[in-house]
Parts: sequence; structure tokens; C-alpha cells
Amino acid sequence: MPLLTLNNVSLAYGHHPLLERVDFRIDKGERVCLVGRNGAGKSTMLRVISGVAQADDGEVWRPDTLRISHLEQEVPADAALTVFETVAAGLGELGHLLTDYHNAVHHVGSSDMPLNALSELQHRIEILDGWNINQKVESVLSRLALPADKRLDECSGGVRRRVMLARALVSEPELLLLDEPTNHMDIAAITWLEDFLLAFQGALIFITHDRTLVRHLATRIIELDRGVLTSFPGDYDNYLRRKAEMLEVETRASAKFDKKLAEHEAWIRQGIKARRTRNEGRVRRLQAMRQARSQRIESAGQVRLGVEGGEASGKRVVELQHAAFSYRGHCIIRDLSMLILRGDRIGIIGPNGSGKSTLLKLLLGELQPDSGRVIMGTRLDTAYFDQQREQLDPDKTVRENISEGRDYIDVRGRSRHVISYLRDFLFPPERVDSPVRILSGGERNRLLLARIFTRPANLLVLDEPTNDLDVDTLELLEDLLADYEGTLLLVSHDRTFLDNVVTSTLAFEGDGDVAEYVGGYEDWVRQHSATPPAAADKAAKVPRKEVRTPQPKQKLSYKEQRELQELPERIHALEEEQQAIEQRVSQGEFYQQDKAEIASTLARLDTIGKELHDAYTRWEYLESYGA
Repeated sequence: MPLLTLNNVSLAYGHHPLLERVDFRIDKGERVCLVGRNGAGKSTMLRVISGVAQADDGEVWRPDTLRISHLEQEVPADAALTVFETVAAGLGELGHLLTDYHNAVHHVGSSDMPLNALSELQHRIEILDGWNINQKVESVLSRLALPADKRLDECSGGVRRRVMLARALVSEPELLLLDEPTNHMDIAAITWLEDFLLAFQGALIFITHDRTLVRHLATRIIELDRGVLTSFPGDYDNYLRRKAEMLEVETRASAKFDKKLAEHEAWIRQGIKARRTRNEGRVRRLQAMRQARSQRIESAGQVRLGVEGGEASGKRVVELQHAAFSYRGHCIIRDLSMLILRGDRIGIIGPNGSGKSTLLKLLLGELQPDSGRVIMGTRLDTAYFDQQREQLDPDKTVRENISEGRDYIDVRGRSRHVISYLRDFLFPPERVDSPVRILSGGERNRLLLARIFTRPANLLVLDEPTNDLDVDTLELLEDLLADYEGTLLLVSHDRTFLDNVVTSTLAFEGDGDVAEYVGGYEDWVRQHSATPPAAADKAAKVPRKEVRTPQPKQKLSYKEQRELQELPERIHALEEEQQAIEQRVSQGEFYQQDKAEIASTLARLDTIGKELHDAYTRWEYLESYGA
């Protein structure tokens, strides 16, 4: 029996059909990826499934008891709540009670929260059997490593996405709807989400532009194209193959139809001769063909991208010599030396907040290092795509952001009408005078690309250009960059995009360290995993600032020598126990146990982490002075 069914569902905004007699069903355990161009109606379809939007026609069948959670593409504007309050809000009225109780325990006994009010809250929660639900909230926060009392507006974009995911998961949904869940997440968070969703027991429908995520996660692909929904069982590569075949068949059929229509139009225009010989049936067929042609919805087409490298820069584009940069006492970049030459294609990866955008600004000369030198090359023409889109004025129109209101602009040394140029980026004529603030994220990204590609550039700097772009546009941008002859600096969390575009990777590895690796993301994974385990573990588990090395001794005692010999075995045992517990905690049934057992297990996991930290610190000390 399916969890949910759509029968002959239609929905249109104005004359633009988003859903045209759509049929769809999803069964338990399926992981379905919904794909389509920007503006095709994917988010609208998820809203119809969740019940937020109503279809114009057709039937949406779902059991009354079906639990559906929906992660919207945009984080809610009300960000003044704490993380706990935001997550608990996914439980409705009970969530508000739990939030009041969570806040009350921090003010118990004060004039703001008398004891009788706290007692009344406890009583109401008991009536609704809310203590088990409270445990679920705390468990979800623990699993996603979220700070319960931190305000949402103080969190990074990636943390906010995890908060909204926790809100969607807290009700233990049978059907989970995710709209671009990887937006603003770094690679570590994306891979974590991937593993989490692979272990998710319910059904899943998700929208994403992350092709690696689709390949690893989806059991079926459904595509929304010009209002029509088509299902492609199997993996993403099977979808690409079958889609190409379908487009080829459609193109041939349309060409054959148009040729036949042209023949009929020529016949009807033959004048007297045609009127003598024509018959009513042929006239009716011509009228029907005209009607069919007028109702055909053409494909949206493809973005036409182009960037000119211009005059070649000097051989040295930029050089860093022992550069260091800190912000508010926090080391962002430590003693970095590197040379970027003409034609290099460099990807920059690292956790959110690690300093990727800061490094770009150092390389562009917009920031000066605290120490060391930044030497800029000669004859540099730079085009900069910033992830905040600060170059776009939201109160100006699309036309004004490109041409300051003029009808013609110079595009790489050639005069073009602004409407013609914007059509290359899929902006129809009626859209060019719309204010930028009403554009979708994908449209804003296309507009910024249109803006920076108007002039030649031999240094192209792209900071998160892939957010909100559909897959077709991503692949076209990849093709453009593959043929680009200038120098490229790229910050991205899109693993496939990095693999297809860059030839070397700069990775932020913590505590201000930036290391260079040959190749793209998959190459970095292979090289990084080849690091000796002991060195990698010590680097990861013993941050430099936390190690407090005592004064060296002249010689280790016999007891200390024995301790040094036993420490590796003890560390190995602790890591195995840690891994076993983490595997248990990642299973959904773990949180169906007794509350005391859950708390005891999580407490042990925390204790193991502290013991490992102490063991590594002790091992480093004994190993340093025992040689």
C-alpha cells in the first residue's frame, strides 16, 4: 500500500502550468529525487504533497495518520528563537510547552519564574505524555550536534540547515520532504547528511543540485518538465541516459510535425487552385495542427555562457610568502606560502567559517596579511563572483544591474542589446524590468554570472557559484570553465563540480593550516586518507592550542616507560568502543529504548571522547621525552 498518491493533479499560476495531470505514488522506504529546471515547480509540488498548497484539480490521497515533515528551501525569517525553541516548534502545541519548560528550568526560583508556574507546566506536559517527546527533542539535538540554547541568528548557514532538519525529524516522520537540504552546508556536513539519510527508515522525497548526493542516495528519479512528471526507476546515470534518449525522440517528433504543418500551410495558401481541390477533412486537420502547435510548451532552453580570457596576465598571478591572518584573536591562516601561476585551476575547500572567503580576499589584495607578504602579478583583469551577491542591488531592476538602465551594453568588446544578452541567461523580456529582490536564488546567481561575464577576465574568482543553480546550468558552467584559458580560483562544496573543473585543491585543515593537494575532491579524499593514522588522529584529536606540554624530564621512570608501551593498545580499545557506540546511536531503534539506557550510553560516549583526548595528550608527552 503506498504512503501517498497523486492522481491527475494540476496546478497553474496564471497561464503557466506547473503541474499538468500529474500521477505519482511513493512507497515505504523509497528515496526519490525530484529534478527539474529552476522555476519548473519542484518546490510547489512538495508543498502540494505536504498539504501547504492546494491543487487546482485532481486528488492528493494520504492517510490521516501519515506523519509528513517538510524542510523548506529557505530558513524562516524569525531567527530570534533558540535552537531548542526552533526544533520543538515542529511538535506544535506540545513543542511550545516543552520550550516554556526548557526556559523555565534556567530561571527556577527567580521572580520571573515562580515554582508554582513550573509545577503547572510539568503537570500539563505529563497529561500530554510530553516527557518522552522531550527526550526525542534532546536526542535529535544530540545526534545533529546542535547547541540547544544558542540563538538561531547567531548560527552559520550550515548550522541553520541542520536546525531545520532537526525540526523536520523530531516528529519522527514517515515521509520526509527535503528542498535543497545541502544549501550553505560544507562538505563535511553534506557527507554527514548523506550517511544519515541512507540510514533513515522512512520514505524520502528530496530536491537537490548536488549530483554526488543524488548518485549515492536516490533509488528513483522523477523529473518535472513543462508540467509533466516522468519517473525513471534506477540510479542517476540511468536517468541521464534515458532522458537523453527521450529528448532525441521528442526533437525528431517535433521536427516531423513542423514539416507536416509547413506542407499544409503551403497547400492552403495556393489560392484558387487550392480552393478548387481542398476538402473539409484536410482543412480540419490543418486547424487541429495549428491548435496543437500553439499549445506546445517549448523547453526553456539552455543558458548561453561565455567568458573571454582577454590579454594574458603575467606568468606569476599571485604569490604568498609566509602569510598569516587572524580575526579577533582567532588564527585563520598560519604561515602560508604558495605561488599561483597563469592557467592554474585551484579549488578551495574547508568547513564553513574556516576562512575560504578570507583567503580569496588575501589573494585578490582586498585584505592585507598580519605578517608575511602578498605579491600581485601584472596585467590582471579580475572577475569576482561573491557568494553573498553583494554586487547586485536588490532595489534595482534586472536591466539596471546589468546596464545601469541603458538599452545597449558592451559584452567582451561587442555592443549587444540588454534584452538579447539577458535572454542568453534565460531572462524573458517581461522579466528584465523586475526588481532583483523578487528573483529566486537561482535567478540571482544567473544574473550575477551575466554581470561578471560582460567583460574580459584573465583571473576568474568564483565563491560558491553553484548554490541554487539547476543541474543543466551547472554542467554548462563546467563546460565553460573547462575551455577557459585564464586562471581560476573556485570555492565550492559541490564535489562533482570540483572534480570536473579544478586541477589542484587547497584544503583548510584546522588551526590556520592550509595544505595543497593535486587534483579535485576525490583526489583530496584519497591523498588525505593516506596520511599515517597516528599522525592524523593526533592532529584531529589534540588541537594545538589545547596541548599543555609539561617541562621535559631528563629520563622516563620505569612506570612511565610501561605506560608508554600500553597507551597505544588502550587508545585502540577506546576507539573501537567509541566506534561501536556511535554505530548504535546512529540507528533509529536506539532512541526507542528506556530513557535511562539512552542517557547512560550517551554519557559513556562523551566520557570516551574525554578519555581519548587525555590519552593522546599523555602519549604525545611520553613519546616526546621517552626517546
